[in-house]
Amino acid sequence: MGMLRGFATINYWTDDLAAASAWYAKVLGVEPYFEVPGGYIEFRFGDYQQELGLVNRAFAPEGVPTTAGGVVAYWHTDDIEGEVARLVELGATLREAPRDRGKGFVTATVTDPFDNILGLMYNPHYRDVLAGRNQ
Repeated sequence: MGMLRGFATINYWTDDLAAASAWYAKVLGVEPYFEVPGGYIEFRFGDYQQELGLVNRAFAPEGVPTTAGGVVAYWHTDDIEGEVARLVELGATLREAPRDRGKGFVTATVTDPFDNILGLMYNPHYRDVLAGRNQ
């Protein structure tokens, strides 16, 4: 069956792989589990062990923008205000403060120190799915 099953990996580009790896290890609270020296570092984290890949910008496909923009991946957080404050304290730049989108959804975005947009969301649907999984 040709059904999408969820994100396997979300990749962020960086000119400084070592610095990006150290920053995201602080943000995620885990060390990377996989590395291709000089090219790629990957973390697994969260309730579903989702993957975040950091890729040396030298390997970006032709035409990929070199500045933040485009698609935003939103990561669920139970405390969006606190998480935004924590990320800014760690060196991220606020792009959009937490904003109520209605029906319990709240979003915010920051730019990491490597010029990638990091989306944050309080998502009641995520909480419902997680609660169902734990029953």
